[in-house]
Parts: sequence; C-alpha cells; structure tokens
Amino acid sequence: MKNIKPELDNLDLQTQKLPTRITQLAQIEIDWLKAAGIRGIILDLDNTIISEDDRYLSPWAEDWISQAKLAGLKLFILSNGKRRYRVKYWSHRLDIAAISPAKKPFPPAFRQAMTQMRLSPKNVVVIGDSFHTDVMGAKLSGCRCIQVASLPHPPRWWEKLAGKWVQMPYPHTEELWEFDGAFGYKIFA
Repeated sequence: MKNIKPELDNLDLQTQKLPTRITQLAQIEIDWLKAAGIRGIILDLDNTIISEDDRYLSPWAEDWISQAKLAGLKLFILSNGKRRYRVKYWSHRLDIAAISPAKKPFPPAFRQAMTQMRLSPKNVVVIGDSFHTDVMGAKLSGCRCIQVASLPHPPRWWEKLAGKWVQMPYPHTEELWEFDGAFGYKIFA
C-alpha cells in the first residue's frame, strides 16, 4: 500500500485523538485507529470508496481495507444509496457486511452495525464524506468520525445549495483512480 503521510495538526496519539478530516481513506493510518482504541469501522460507500457515478475509485482504498482486516479491525458498510445492487456488489467485492438504505444520520443502522460487530460506540469510528449523514450519524450514535474528501461526482441538487458546508471537495492535486468495473454490477441487479 502506498504510504501517504498528510500533515495533521489535530492528531495526538498520546491522548488517542484521531484526525477529524482527511483527504483519502488510505491516508488514515491503521496504527492511529488501534492506538485510539478503535476495533471497528463503519464505512460509507458513495463518494468515500467509489464515486456515486462509478467513475472514480478512492486510491488504495481496497488495499487499505485489506490491511485494516489483517490488523484485526471489523468493518461494516452503511449506505444511503438507492441502487442496492451497487451496495451488494461492493459488499461482496470487499467482503464487508452492509446495510442499504441505512437512512443516515438516524442511529438505528449505526446501532445495528455495532451490534453485528459486537462493539460499543467508543470502539467504533465512522468514515465517510458527508457531514449531514456520516458525521452527524456518528455523533448521534456516540462514535468518533473521520470525514474524507468527497470523490468527484455530478452534484445533486442539495449539494449545489449546501455542498461546501456538508462535504469537503476533493483536491485537484490529489491522485484519482478511474473505475472500470461497473460491468460487474449486472450479477447483483
């Protein structure tokens, strides 16, 4: 996996604080999570791992997920995506249980994920791109959260109005991976 060390003013391992915002999923050091007592990760799918329009894949995300599993972390996907076949495809591809539609930020799906992982909120971090669904859902569920930059995608109507307040734009200077595997969705449709 590519080793990326972003500048993080708000990371202090001695007090087990995690960064609250970061550009890419793979920039989160698994050692940070473990040092902070994290044993489980609730992941968002759309615009966190794969862009909503299936054009971009977050660089090194699949490798990072494999490394997290090897480190003993439990993972769970919560998605508000309406195309359930996409969630099934990614759940299968990544070998991670998923709930869709999760109706984030409301706590029931977060609680269900924690119950299935057999973890309490203090041992779970939520990682996603949207403040109003992922960050607020984490707060309402008692979990910590790391917001990642939203992968480029065609803006939805509400993002045109409030995008800069609910999502971090993906920096133009950062690497992006094109995704060409959407043909695999057919078996899950």
